[in-house]
Amino acid sequence: MSNKENKKKVRLVSLRFKVVVVIILAALVLSAIAVTISYRVYSDTMDEHYRTLSSNLAKTAASQLDTDDLLRYYNAVKQIGTYDDDKYWNDEEYRKEFDSKADAIKDDRYYEMLNVLFDIKNSNGITYLYVQKLEGNTVTYIMDADESEDQCQLGMVTPVSSTAEVEHPENGIPAFISSGNFGWLVTSVEPVRDDDGNPVALVGVDISMNDIMKDRADYLRIVMIFMSIAVVLIIAVILFGVAKALIKPINMLSDAARSFVQDKSGGQNGESAISRLKIRTGDEVETLCDSVKQMESDINRYIVNLTAVTAEKERIGAELNVASQIQADMLPRIFPAFPDRPEFDIYATMTPAKEVGGDFYDFFLIDDNHISLVMADVSGKGVPAALFMVIAKTLIKNHAQQGETPSEILQHVNEQLCEGNEAELFVTVWLAVIEISTGKGAAVNAGHEHPVIRRADGKYELVIYRHSPAVATMEGMKFRQHEFEMKPGDSLFVYTDGVAEATNKDSELFGTERMLEALNKDPDATPEQLLKNVHDGINGFVQDAPQFDDITMLAFSYLGAPKTEEEDNGDEITLDATVENLDAALAFIDERLEKLDCSMPAQMQIDVAAEELFVNVAHYAYAPNTGSITVRFKAADDPKRAIITFIDGGVPYDPLAKPDPDVTLSAEDRPIGGLGIFMVKKSMDKVYYEYKDGKNVMTIEKNL
Repeated sequence: MSNKENKKKVRLVSLRFKVVVVIILAALVLSAIAVTISYRVYSDTMDEHYRTLSSNLAKTAASQLDTDDLLRYYNAVKQIGTYDDDKYWNDEEYRKEFDSKADAIKDDRYYEMLNVLFDIKNSNGITYLYVQKLEGNTVTYIMDADESEDQCQLGMVTPVSSTAEVEHPENGIPAFISSGNFGWLVTSVEPVRDDDGNPVALVGVDISMNDIMKDRADYLRIVMIFMSIAVVLIIAVILFGVAKALIKPINMLSDAARSFVQDKSGGQNGESAISRLKIRTGDEVETLCDSVKQMESDINRYIVNLTAVTAEKERIGAELNVASQIQADMLPRIFPAFPDRPEFDIYATMTPAKEVGGDFYDFFLIDDNHISLVMADVSGKGVPAALFMVIAKTLIKNHAQQGETPSEILQHVNEQLCEGNEAELFVTVWLAVIEISTGKGAAVNAGHEHPVIRRADGKYELVIYRHSPAVATMEGMKFRQHEFEMKPGDSLFVYTDGVAEATNKDSELFGTERMLEALNKDPDATPEQLLKNVHDGINGFVQDAPQFDDITMLAFSYLGAPKTEEEDNGDEITLDATVENLDAALAFIDERLEKLDCSMPAQMQIDVAAEELFVNVAHYAYAPNTGSITVRFKAADDPKRAIITFIDGGVPYDPLAKPDPDVTLSAEDRPIGGLGIFMVKKSMDKVYYEYKDGKNVMTIEKNL
């Protein structure tokens, strides 16, 4: 293939093809929109007409009926006995007997009203017209204007499901359109009201819409044919004009631009193809040609400078890598941070948005009984924020190690940072000092994110209160200090705004709600696993979207002072709430009962009670394989007894609220359920339940 033929092929594929495709797609989209709107208007108009018609006909039929007579027939048919739908259709003798009794109820007045319904039905093109009495989720037929074999007999009872979607179905059901075995129907149900305006029965009207649906299809077909013809003509006219006014000069410009790369000799007489190009269209294409000529000279100049710029960028990148490593080394990164301190556990991470960032965290022991926690975010990004971060971190730690309170620390740091702050940077800070032996602490929030706390066996929740201003915004500021106390098992989570403001490709923020969901995915997780869960939540949300802000987090779990052997009288195990784990739970309980020299009868009673409670949780507390159950065992004296607690986070349920079964009745007469809990209450010395911190807590006690 020659170069000329190759260039022609490229032009046909690249420009002309794209223009054709765009025009065709635009025409098809506009046509589809026009056809859709036209069809929708036509369909909605016809649907509304038939809904109104069916409703009016149902109201007309209802106005012709006497409520006293309807109630009389309804009450009479109820004396026949309970209607059995299966026997009616499958037992010939039962059906004849039932029809005979129902026919005996019908008098001249019944047939007079039925004939009125037949007149309304036949004169208005109604498919089905019937009268029913609503009873909960069933209806009893009183009249059915139907001469076919499908006619519903007086007294027939059928289930109804649509009432679940209507707040007061006894007042009627608005007209609606549906499809099924009988084709397309518009249905309306209107009440028959007595003299006091109370609904007594319901009149149902079904009108067939099969012909209307066929008319819709014909209308749509005609509109599509006419629209297709119009689209073809419009596309042909547009393509002819575009090819002459746009594609030809663009192709000339494309050939000249391609030769800029291929013709390294400078072209004829030292001129390139772009320089020789002459396009006189008087529009944007001519302007584009002039711009390409200017671009040619600019590119030649830029190439000369590119090597120097690239070398400088590589040098700066190497220096930023060193700065990033220095910044990372300033933050505590060795975990576990205090392996010899069993009273608490701590973990923190920082992921900068750039090579260096303005976020920082810190934690350090002020003395053997006090630990300081710091989470901060410097305004701005890059090297200036990192330098300000180093100064702020150093000042905070220095003042904290002098024994100052959190409010005093930030007050002094604020004064020092305001001196010579020409760049007007500031830093938001959350700072706390916690007494390790008691869990009591004090914190200051200087314009930072709200901290998150979890009480033992609870869920992570935001702690929202009024903030103080950020540090370094103004001299002479004082900072509000808040007192708090942590109990063993409580946890803290602090973070910077990069967590809540992580953004996905649709510009949606991760937000505090998703953050709390990630934290509560496994609230009992260690601090390290907790931060991993939040990181996984953020990564799953933002996916491939770029990170715009530093993401820094710190988790602190307060475990309290270790218990002495005399104090430790409790133990627990957490298992998935499945029946397969019952043996593990019983083995856990029996092992501790044996240490207490529990008698075999008492142990058997405890095992039976534990099995009942464990299996109840496994079967009913959660959806399958979605929850856990904690079995807690404690021994107590005076009297010597075992205290066993079952804790689950399933649906709230108090088994003790259900009345005890009547054991004097025979098994056939006694209602099903409740016997297991009854046996637990009878065999144990104490049984009590409470719903606490979103969990069911069921406890049994047995004297040993």
